[in-house]
Amino acid sequence: MVDNGRLEQGANYSPNHENKRMSPLYGLYAITGDRLRNHELLIAVEAVLQGGCRILQYRNKQAEAAIQLAEAKALLALCHQYGAQLLINDNVQLAAATGADGVHLGQEDVPATEARRLLGEKAIIGITCHSSLSLALTAQAAGADYVAFGRFFASATKPSAPPASLAMLQAAKAQLTIPVVAIGGITLDNAPSVIAYGVDMLAVVGDLFNATDITDRTRAYCKLFTGNH
Repeated sequence: MVDNGRLEQGANYSPNHENKRMSPLYGLYAITGDRLRNHELLIAVEAVLQGGCRILQYRNKQAEAAIQLAEAKALLALCHQYGAQLLINDNVQLAAATGADGVHLGQEDVPATEARRLLGEKAIIGITCHSSLSLALTAQAAGADYVAFGRFFASATKPSAPPASLAMLQAAKAQLTIPVVAIGGITLDNAPSVIAYGVDMLAVVGDLFNATDITDRTRAYCKLFTGNH
């Protein structure tokens, strides 16, 4: 249940990924959806953590500020029980108020430099770059810890987002020195084709939290990164 103590972390990464083992910015990147609330949210997130996911983004654009604060604090405590990192979507003030591990910013949000000033040097700052390598290079220069590209497939979360090509990922990996995230319509079926282009993380919402067995689905995603490499 949600109030369990700390559990051991999931399986180790492949030896061929020794340089990434200690980084939280590798593997499955779970993002909560708007439909999950209160205790149901905590149960679903703990299922993801039990499956081995070690980075979570709290995304809630609909609830009142007080509810967001309460949920974010509860999620942070839960994540830290499992040795996982919690990032807050868009809201730097909420990240600061909860002491979250970082924030994920859109292009219309506060600049990365301002987020860094507010959250400190140790904070993880990620930036959405849609399908633009130029935006990603700018984000990297501004001090972002990772960049996210997408959507790559049809997405219920962001149906109107401009599409990004898998081929663009190859150019991004060649020119960027920070981790690259792929987001948008990721499923277990298409995930291997995205990983093949060298992405460091797969951001998943619906295919994870809508699963009948969230823990089992999480393990399947984590195995894509820890298995035959």
